[in-house]
Amino acid sequence: MNRMFPVAVALFACFVAHESQARSLPAPAITAPAEIRMDHISVVAIGKGSPVILIPGLSSPRAVWDGVAADLAKTHRVILVQVNGFGGDDPGANLKPGILDGVVADLDTYIAGHKLQGAAVVGHSMGGLLGMMLAKAHPGDVGKLMIVDSLPFYGMLFGPTATTAMVQPQAAMMRDQMIAGYGKPADAANVEGVANALALKPRSRELVKGWMAIADPRVSGEAMYEDLQTDLRADMAGITTPMTIVYPWNDARPTKPIADALYKGAYAAAPHMTYVDIGDAAHFVMLDQPEAFAKALNAFIK
Repeated sequence: MNRMFPVAVALFACFVAHESQARSLPAPAITAPAEIRMDHISVVAIGKGSPVILIPGLSSPRAVWDGVAADLAKTHRVILVQVNGFGGDDPGANLKPGILDGVVADLDTYIAGHKLQGAAVVGHSMGGLLGMMLAKAHPGDVGKLMIVDSLPFYGMLFGPTATTAMVQPQAAMMRDQMIAGYGKPADAANVEGVANALALKPRSRELVKGWMAIADPRVSGEAMYEDLQTDLRADMAGITTPMTIVYPWNDARPTKPIADALYKGAYAAAPHMTYVDIGDAAHFVMLDQPEAFAKALNAFIK
């Protein structure tokens, strides 16, 4: 456990969800003329040009991409995904198991229906795992994939020999605790601690706390469990989609040498892999270092 990084804390983010707080929080900054709702996700599309699909992580709304979406939309069709139950949305079909597979199926349906095959896909945290799952199941959908601080198996943070069976009891316990928190008052100290671990900058932490407060813990708990029970390590060699991993490091943890070893080891088998590290950042690297992240994103897309 001593090698668990701030990214792992994302798995605990939804212990603090509280419905009454959602009413007092402002709506996401990005607005769009239309939202398409599907069983497991909703989609907002802005701009024109070659498609870029942005997938947020656990408990995060599409607003996590506010720092880059508007600029991207000047030259691209930007597809902003949100998992139902996050961002204060109705959970839809996500109140039962099969969330991750359902999201992948909805993404494929949307891509096929809008003729977006070969899109550039960007996924943060759980969104990165979903991007890998999409590339594995429907390789034609994904022209290239940017993974933002995610791993092919989150259990790797518990140790190099971890397996889904080994982490299953703890994953189930965390899922059940999250779900049991539905409708209960938030633990302010827990909210603060999780946000401080996931982000470094004060503004980043405030955003993360707000998103945690409005995520449905029933959805987050099940999605977290499925994330911890998904192991794509053996599939890395077979995913031929060009992939870029963007990962953070800082003076506390993970330091650069530790982060380099973790991510380069995790993706060593992938045949077309690019590594981009961003310093002075934590898990929400796009919030902590928006300029560096935007530069990496633009390089990836071009």
